[in-house]
Amino acid sequence: MAMTPGAGHTGATTTTQGAQAAGSLAGFVFALFFVFGGITSLNDVLIPKLKDLFTLSNAEVLLVQSAFFAAYFLISIPASAIVHRIGYMRAAVVGLLTMTAGCLLFIPAASSSLFVAFLAALFVLASGITIVQVVANPLISMLGKPETASSRLTFAQAFNSLGTALFPYIGSALILGQLASVDPRTLSGAALDAFRATESWVVVHTYIGISITLLIVAAAVFSQRNKLKEAPAEKMNVAAAFGLLKRPRFGFGTLGIFLYVGAEVTIGSLLVLYLIQQDTLAISQQAAGKLLLWYWGGAMVGRFIGALILRIFSPGKVLATVAGVAILLLAVSASTTGAVSGWALIAIGLFNSIMFPTIFTLASEGLGRRAADGSGVICMAIVGGAILPPLAGWVSDISTLRIALIVPAIAYALILIFGLFATKPVAPIDAAAGSETGPAVL
Repeated sequence: MAMTPGAGHTGATTTTQGAQAAGSLAGFVFALFFVFGGITSLNDVLIPKLKDLFTLSNAEVLLVQSAFFAAYFLISIPASAIVHRIGYMRAAVVGLLTMTAGCLLFIPAASSSLFVAFLAALFVLASGITIVQVVANPLISMLGKPETASSRLTFAQAFNSLGTALFPYIGSALILGQLASVDPRTLSGAALDAFRATESWVVVHTYIGISITLLIVAAAVFSQRNKLKEAPAEKMNVAAAFGLLKRPRFGFGTLGIFLYVGAEVTIGSLLVLYLIQQDTLAISQQAAGKLLLWYWGGAMVGRFIGALILRIFSPGKVLATVAGVAILLLAVSASTTGAVSGWALIAIGLFNSIMFPTIFTLASEGLGRRAADGSGVICMAIVGGAILPPLAGWVSDISTLRIALIVPAIAYALILIFGLFATKPVAPIDAAAGSETGPAVL
């Protein structure tokens, strides 16, 4: 999944000496980008495990994504306040420790044998990710020379994509590779609680390993907290930020982010359940989980290809094209069976690749100095990942998984329309007066 831009903060600066002193932290920040993407895509492996463990419907188990992505909506603004109060470096440590706490909460969740306890742990974990993502982009911009900031950001996002590709592959072996010999539907009472507690530890071990890594990175960042000289970040004006939604381009683009994240997460969440069907690939959960590598890996490859294409063609037209291809692939997958059906759905990852950065850029066009406020609102729109997956799960419960693909299809259709809409000129906001001036052509 694409990295979230820093929500509401672009004003921190550092001296050349401070940037050089902080250069050693760049490697740790790259590791953070890797872990962010990996933890998010690991949900796609966690979903089939919890579905079997708690004998849940598709709509119920996809509340995993609701708990996770709700944090973006609820925590983005408080995270901005934390950064304003204690600075980027210390806020990053707070976020890392919150992520660690979320991972460790999987321990009592396993002991409780309650699905809701896992949802609570995921929310805390995602809250920490939100805090760190709010500061990640501006922080990495400060860890080196200003003229090389863009290359560092691009490199960091490549690590993010690598994490989304590799974590599900590894997680499928760790979490889905150990199949229970007992069907939980045949158990009840104390026997069912004992079974769930035992099987839950398969999940717990994975997240304990992640928590250890996060603690190491948090300690490294904390030890360097005073080596980076920061100017106070500008406080986000919440009312003014939401006022930007009155601009048609920004409002439609914010909806586009909501729909894109929702569609991408929906497909990733359903992919294992979809591929194991007898009329699709008829493979094991572990084998299906490993194929997530191609879905998320396609997004990584697509970013490199898309970077070249976007230099030649209009971003709006490119966005409309890839959204149209995604709709076509969904139609092919829903109307066919076997390998064609399965791989058509996997291939959508390639065309998801440029959507987030392109929608974000088009939505922010013309905002000028208010782009920071806009990024905070867009960050909250990632809550689409909390809403569309359980909606698709509900549709699949009352019909089939193939019919449920209509949910992401509608999302991509609206993104296509936004792409075409965004080819029109947009009036920039005057930096001084906050008003709009003459038109600017994209």
